[in-house]
Parts: sequence; C-alpha cells; structure tokens
Amino acid sequence: MRLLILSVLLLASSQSLADACIIHSQGERVEVKVCQQNRSIPSEMFHKGFCQPRLQGQKVEVTRVEQCPIGYFGACRNARVGGMPYQQDIYYYGVPSDARYLKPACEQQSGGVWTGFR
Repeated sequence: MRLLILSVLLLASSQSLADACIIHSQGERVEVKVCQQNRSIPSEMFHKGFCQPRLQGQKVEVTRVEQCPIGYFGACRNARVGGMPYQQDIYYYGVPSDARYLKPACEQQSGGVWTGFR
C-alpha cells in the first residue's frame, strides 16, 4: 500500500511540473519563437522569472501551455541556466539554419543535449 501511495504522489508531482511557456518576440528585423518546458524549476520561479523575458525594444508575447508544441527545428534538452541546479527543455521554432549557433550554445553554455527535428 505504501508503495502505491508513493507512486501516485511521484506521478502527481511530475505531472505538476509538466508546464511550459511559448515566447514570441519581434524586433526591428528579427522574430524569435521559443518554447521553454519546465523540468525541475519551482513553478512560481519558472513563471515569474523564466517565462517573463525582458527584451528591450522588442514586442514580447508569452503564452502558457501544458507542453511545447510540435513543429520545432531543434531542442536543447536538460538545459541549465546561469549555474542554477534547475533544468528545462528549450524548443526552437523558425529558421532551421540558426541551429549552427544554437547547438554550441546549448551544449557548451547550458550543458544541455541538442536534438534536431527531422
């Protein structure tokens, strides 16, 4: 019985972390769309910090979703930000040739694993 209760609690806590936000920003000559999917960031911190970018001179629209949609050209899985112990997956939409810049940043700066969409 204890094992069943523990399993249910673990499943419920992992489902509560299934949370994401789509960030669409537009500037003078640039348009970017990414989706950040939470892996281990406390929910409030994720929504108030990670899902609220401050991009000067750009129009930013943030949409909360349960999980990131398909249609991405690449993803940085298990990305860490700024030396924090928390992880997220970052999905990139738009220009596939941007992968040549995003892949090294994912692997070297975020310690993540790059996966391209085929």
